[in-house]
Amino acid sequence: METKREWERIKELFGAALERDPGERAAFLSQACGQDVTLREEVESLLKAHDSIDPRLEQPLIENSPVRSIGPYRLLRKIGEGGMGQVWLAEQTAPLHRQVALKLIRWGMYDDTLLRRFQAERQSLAAMDHPSIAKVFDAGATTEGQPYFVMEYVAGEPITEYCDGKKLKVRDRLELLIKVCEGVQHAHQKAIIHRDLKPANILVVEVDGKPVPRIIDFGLAKAVGRETTGESFHTRVGGLVGTPGYMSPEQCDATAQDVDTRTDVYSLGVVLYVLLAGNLPFDAEAWQTRPIDEMLRRLREEDAPRPSTKLGSDGDSLSARAEARGTEARQLLSVVRGDLDWITMKAVERDRARRYGTPSELAADLTRYLNHEPVTARPASVSYRVQKYVRRHRYTVAGAGVLVGLLLIFAVVQSVQLRKTRRERDRADRITNFMKGMFKVSDPSESRGNSITAREILDKASKQVEAGLAKDPETQAQMNYVIGEVYDNLGLIPEAELLVRQACNRQRQVLGPEAPDTLQSATLLAKILLHEGHDAEAEKLQRETLAIERRALGPENADTLKSMARLASIWSWQGRNADAEKLDRETLTIERRVYGPEDPQTLILTTSLASTLLQTREESRYPEAETLLRETLTTERRVFGPEHPDTINTMINLSTALELESRYAESEEMSRATLGIAEHVLGPEHVDTLVLKNCLATDLAKQGRYQEAEELYQEIRAIHARVLGPDNPYTAVSTYNLACLAAVQGRATQALSLLREAVDHGLRSAIALNMEQDDDLKSLQGDPRFAALMGHAKQVAAAQATK
Repeated sequence: METKREWERIKELFGAALERDPGERAAFLSQACGQDVTLREEVESLLKAHDSIDPRLEQPLIENSPVRSIGPYRLLRKIGEGGMGQVWLAEQTAPLHRQVALKLIRWGMYDDTLLRRFQAERQSLAAMDHPSIAKVFDAGATTEGQPYFVMEYVAGEPITEYCDGKKLKVRDRLELLIKVCEGVQHAHQKAIIHRDLKPANILVVEVDGKPVPRIIDFGLAKAVGRETTGESFHTRVGGLVGTPGYMSPEQCDATAQDVDTRTDVYSLGVVLYVLLAGNLPFDAEAWQTRPIDEMLRRLREEDAPRPSTKLGSDGDSLSARAEARGTEARQLLSVVRGDLDWITMKAVERDRARRYGTPSELAADLTRYLNHEPVTARPASVSYRVQKYVRRHRYTVAGAGVLVGLLLIFAVVQSVQLRKTRRERDRADRITNFMKGMFKVSDPSESRGNSITAREILDKASKQVEAGLAKDPETQAQMNYVIGEVYDNLGLIPEAELLVRQACNRQRQVLGPEAPDTLQSATLLAKILLHEGHDAEAEKLQRETLAIERRALGPENADTLKSMARLASIWSWQGRNADAEKLDRETLTIERRVYGPEDPQTLILTTSLASTLLQTREESRYPEAETLLRETLTTERRVFGPEHPDTINTMINLSTALELESRYAESEEMSRATLGIAEHVLGPEHVDTLVLKNCLATDLAKQGRYQEAEELYQEIRAIHARVLGPDNPYTAVSTYNLACLAAVQGRATQALSLLREAVDHGLRSAIALNMEQDDDLKSLQGDPRFAALMGHAKQVAAAQATK
């Protein structure tokens, strides 16, 4: 004979099973009853008996009666129906005249559990007063004893449908959700958990032309920590309550007895996920087609993909999602990727201990995001805090200068935000002292009236990093990287190589070889090594870095794609044009699909592919290269402006394409137009500026203006030798160009001498081994000295390959 406790258990499972569709009951009972065969048989017998009841008894009383009024409420039409009962649109006639929503409990289901749940809903709603929660006006029972309550009629749309219909931008959607969080927080303060938050229960109406959310249907609410109608209301063991897709993992455990406010945080996180990505974390169709127990297991055991990953995985629907959010596909991915990914994933964290503790915490992080402040969901790295600070104060920083601004912000952010622990305070003090010493050179007592340049400040900083930040190797490495990157952007390659190598070595020791910062430094170091002519070392380092990134970050990560592009550049430099072109095309395909055609990295990759096509020296490839470059240049001028470094680089490559197509006058015109911009933006001694001058000199030489060309070649060679050193590949190429010019003019002895100097001082093997095919050197073909030189070049190339 069953004990009272066993009977209560049976009743609870019976009530919970009735709330499900008949096709879902077997899976539910398998989950809830486990190995207890007796318990399952008892519940199934009650279900069988219930199914044999006259179905007319299951209809609400009002549909079996000619009565169309309940007290002062005249029923107009049914607007909703659920497991508990029906919701009617009604007209209140006294003491006020207004439209209301009237909710009736289902006739024939007066189970104690449902009655208590209904009574709790009445008490819960009456206790709450918040603009984001639908108000309760009245509660009572019909003359036959059927309970009902009357609440505000919300003639609104589900929040997701409203946002999509109005094509609200991401910012507007977040502002709406913050109001929803505030309403749910108010309910929690009244000790009420909703437990069925979903778009259908979050309606949006317009008040004075502005959207206002209203939370409805607290019929699944749970009283926590206080009494309602004389008894504490709890959902007991065995009752799974909620909506598939929006239920928290703990709600999916039929044996869980301690569901708390964090279950609403999870549901709010899912709503946020849908507002951003347009889809549930787990495939919405799967909830309809797969067994419910399988989907509940997935929810408990599997992590959802990030919203940006969900968006990027379906290229066909991405454009439609972006249009519904009033933006473009690339911009939508850019907005969602990063902070919003972190916030959403913390809200839908399977482990509720790692979830936001309250809706107000979620709302606070969303507010921080909207205010361009660091969010708590994301690990607050130094570079992340700097980016947030720059975003909030971008005009001030721009006015102070990029370099000085970044360094000052670094100190300010550290000193302001790293005060919570002693270690953080010590770090802020060390950085502050380092900055003071770094900028001391600009003090009047130090400068003595002389103008101080950013380069001088940079040089002093690079020398003080070792001593000034010796106690903080992580920050020391990051400062080395930042200063080294600036040196590289200025075209100061040797200075950049020293600092970036130090940064990379320290980060391997402190952070580990697979840390994102370590991999980023390694990629920059590979680029610098290539510019210094150490292509074998650069290739080895880039291959190792790319292998780690593919494993640790994924094949479609932005840093992984940058490494793929860098490896293709190295292969192109080495003359492995077929390999470079294949890798460039593979990378570009992924970049366009994942990040969009106007993403900065996509544009850089397009220029890189065009450059590789030009390197083949096959005339049939030049038209495609020119088309790619012109399309890219048009986009970059519109998106970045004509003076952006990436725009300048594309103009340089386009000038080269015109030259290779023997359109020397057009190439000269393009080179001269670009040169003024490059000298202004990059400086007269920057690597790219000198590449452009070299292109102009070649144009002049091809047009027979040898004197002008030779003067430019001499100027370029002198700068390369002084800035990069006599053994740098760029210096060797400058020497080679002078040799070609001498050969064209019939000065064979001078040409041969310059060629040997170029080979001995770092000329790329891809050039040296193809001297016999160079049209400019045809006049040397019959000279035995040239044959001897070719043999020497092959020996040097073989020695380099062995090394």
